[in-house]
Amino acid sequence: MADSDDEPITLSSHALAALQEFYGERDAHADKFEKLKAAAEEQHAGAQPLSMDAFTEDWNESQFWYSDETATLLAKQLLDGVREDEVIAVVSAPSVFVALKNLLNTDASVPKPGKLYLLEHDQRFSVFPEFIFYDFQQPIKLPAHLKGAVDRIICDPPFLSEDCQTKAALTVRWMSRPSSGADSHSSPHRRLIVCTGERMETLVTKLYRSFGARTTTYEPRHARGLSNEFYCYANFECDAWRFRDEEKDGEGSKAT
Repeated sequence: MADSDDEPITLSSHALAALQEFYGERDAHADKFEKLKAAAEEQHAGAQPLSMDAFTEDWNESQFWYSDETATLLAKQLLDGVREDEVIAVVSAPSVFVALKNLLNTDASVPKPGKLYLLEHDQRFSVFPEFIFYDFQQPIKLPAHLKGAVDRIICDPPFLSEDCQTKAALTVRWMSRPSSGADSHSSPHRRLIVCTGERMETLVTKLYRSFGARTTTYEPRHARGLSNEFYCYANFECDAWRFRDEEKDGEGSKAT
């Protein structure tokens, strides 16, 4: 063996600086995560608002967090008029879940649901007691108590593929509380929001037709931007949006 093989490996000053920067950023995020974990484990964590900053996005996992404004707006629509005997489920939209936690913990005037669940693949969110592991490839491999027990759902399927969208819709249908009445999807106590790409419009409106879901005028925004155009689909109108087709019809009637 040559003497050179026993020599320690050395890094250039540039490589060392890059490595130090990497470890510094990793340690900073780890520190934020531990602080968030401590806050989540406390009964009264609402004294300090939670933040998504501790959870770095993994683009390989198709993670793109909503802006705070979008997350809060969507959370408010899920809470609007909710009753204490109702259940809210957040599917693959952790930034909306964090916004819900903040509203419920810091605003006494906000109506509170009986239960709140986060269905998410990322195990980092297991710091929250409401966390339930979710893999869209196994859409109904979920706790039995969720079947037919959820009144309000927001779902943001992680991938813009027919397979992912279809399986996510199966999860939503499996969890949704059975309706009563021919026009029950228009009831304020049965709410569905689906946020996904514009190119999924035809498929999404087909998959959720039984819920009365339609394309709305609201376009969700992401904290770091997103090249794909995003739409919000829902089975209800509110101050934040109207159904897109009705808005077009209204513009046409005005033009004539």
